Amino acid sequence: MSTALNGLSPRPIVQAPMAGGASCPPLAAAVSEAGGLGFLAGGYKTADGMYQEVKRLRGLTRRPFGVNLFLPQTGAVDPAAVEAYRGQLAGEASWYETSLADDDIVGNTDDGYDAKLAILLDDPVPVVSFTFGCPAAGTLARLREVGTYTVVTVTSVEEARAAQAAGADAVCVQGIEAGGHQGTHRDDPQADGSGVGLLALVAQVREAVGLPIVAAGGLMRGSQIAAVLAAGAEAAQLGTAFLACPESGAHALHKKALTDPLFVRTELTRAFSGRPARGLVNRFMREHGPYAPAAYPQVHHLTSGLRKAAAAAGDPQGMALWAGQGHRLARALPAGELVEVLMAELAETQATRSV
Repeated sequence: MSTALNGLSPRPIVQAPMAGGASCPPLAAAVSEAGGLGFLAGGYKTADGMYQEVKRLRGLTRRPFGVNLFLPQTGAVDPAAVEAYRGQLAGEASWYETSLADDDIVGNTDDGYDAKLAILLDDPVPVVSFTFGCPAAGTLARLREVGTYTVVTVTSVEEARAAQAAGADAVCVQGIEAGGHQGTHRDDPQADGSGVGLLALVAQVREAVGLPIVAAGGLMRGSQIAAVLAAGAEAAQLGTAFLACPESGAHALHKKALTDPLFVRTELTRAFSGRPARGLVNRFMREHGPYAPAAYPQVHHLTSGLRKAAAAAGDPQGMALWAGQGHRLARALPAGELVEVLMAELAETQATRSV
């Protein structure tokens, strides 16, 4: 690992910030205590909600950790398309006996970004990462001034160059195999499904920029961590691998679905949020994915009540079951034990290759 990242995490394992509840303080603390870098997800929380989680995490570990923020969405959205999708989801609302979000909630597009950033500048954390865009150079500079290490999620060489130009300390290179949302800086429906695989993307970014690389996308085993390190990454970020851990805040049905033979594959879909995100294919995705508009976070807010109602009803067919392509390899181990197993697998792979 690079000197900069090595000061934060003695082991090259980063726990992905999974918004929606999975990346909770107990999970982040367990990973950090095991020598990895635990992360909290600031997305979909109020600024105070994020702050309370940071306080709780500080009470669980003295080791470094990170917080992830979503950049505000500024792209044009067709209101008529959102309303048409609302009409399509009316049957779902009736089935789950719930209501769809009101227009004032659906129209919230900044995720409280400025308030969250102000908190992290006033009470700094060791690492802040960004998704869905690159912050302004001034923002990254202010974080550096308070001692925070900054990471920008990128899905292309162009985005990595933009992050370097803005002054980011590192980039998180996300391959198309990754579970959850693709962290593209610009949501272009014409580019759906055209993302690059992780190993190829890491090599391309390594040659294009001089920043440390954290590799993310479908990583579930120590041998895969060895592969991305050999390709030029300084650390590997794993999300789905930690989703099944007992410390994870993911719903029990979500954890079970990762290895349930009923769910045979993942796909990228806009069905639940209006932005491409990889999840286990279920009924909701099949029925609504082809008709979901490019409208994030409007669609996310619109379907929020449906997803919660499906979970409350014990119906994974109506939930957003985010998962990377390696979900079948999930292991329901305590997070600290999983870090140890991954490190042992990594060491074994590297020893074999050195012979």
